[in-house]
Amino acid sequence: MKLIQYPLWIIYRVWFYVLVGLTIVVLFPLLFISVLRSSWYPFFFRLARVWSKCILLGMGFYWQTKWAQELEKGQSYIFVANHTSMTDIMLMFVVIKNHPFVFVGKQELARIPLFGFFYKRTCILVDRGDIKSRQAVFKRAQKRIESGLSICIFPEGGVPPESVVLDRFKLGAFRLAVDHQLPLVPLTFLDNKKRLSYTIFSGGPGRMRTIGHSFLHPKNYGKDAAKKMSSAVYDLLLTSLKGE
Repeated sequence: MKLIQYPLWIIYRVWFYVLVGLTIVVLFPLLFISVLRSSWYPFFFRLARVWSKCILLGMGFYWQTKWAQELEKGQSYIFVANHTSMTDIMLMFVVIKNHPFVFVGKQELARIPLFGFFYKRTCILVDRGDIKSRQAVFKRAQKRIESGLSICIFPEGGVPPESVVLDRFKLGAFRLAVDHQLPLVPLTFLDNKKRLSYTIFSGGPGRMRTIGHSFLHPKNYGKDAAKKMSSAVYDLLLTSLKGE
C-alpha cells in the first residue's frame, strides 16, 4: 500500500505548487494593478481570496468555520492562528471574509519566484534575527491599522517540527494588540497538518475545520497584558488541537 502511496503523495505535492503558480499567472494582470498603490489593498485582498479558494478547491479541500463571536463591521483586529501547513495562508484568506488584513511574515519568503513579488509588496516583512527589523514592524503595522486594515500573525514565528503540536509563541502579535488596543482573534486550524503538512509523504483531500474563538481585549488583562494574552491563547489553541 505504501509503495502505491509514495508516488501519489509526490504527484499531489507537485500539483499544489503547479496550482499556486498557475493561479498567480492567470490573475497576474489584476494582482499587479492591485499592488500599485497601498490604498488599493482591499482590492488585492479580494483577489487573494479568489486565489486561495482556487488552490484549496483544486487540492480537493473543503472548509468549515465555527465562530464563537461575530466580527464587527469596520473594526480592525489582530488575527492569530497555529501554523502547521503551506495552506494556512490560503485558509486564513478564505475564513476572514470582510475584514481585509495584512500578514506579518518572514522576510525569506520574498525570495520565492513570482509569489515573492506580491508577498513583499503586500505583507509586513520581518527579519526575526534583527532587532531593528522587529521594531519597525510596529510602525508599519500602525500605518496599516490607521488605514482601516487588520493584522494577521502566526505567533509561533514559523512552522514547528512535525512532532510538535503547538510551538511556544512570540509576543509580537500580543504587543500589537496591546499597543493599539485592538481585539485579538484566536483561530485554530484543526486539519491543515493532516491535509498538507511540510512532510513530503503525507496529505490528501478532505475537510479543513477552523474554530474562531472568542476575542481577547487588552483592557481586560491589566499589567503585562501581552504575556497574559499570549498564555491564554496558547492554552486555548493547544486544548483545541489536543481535543481532536
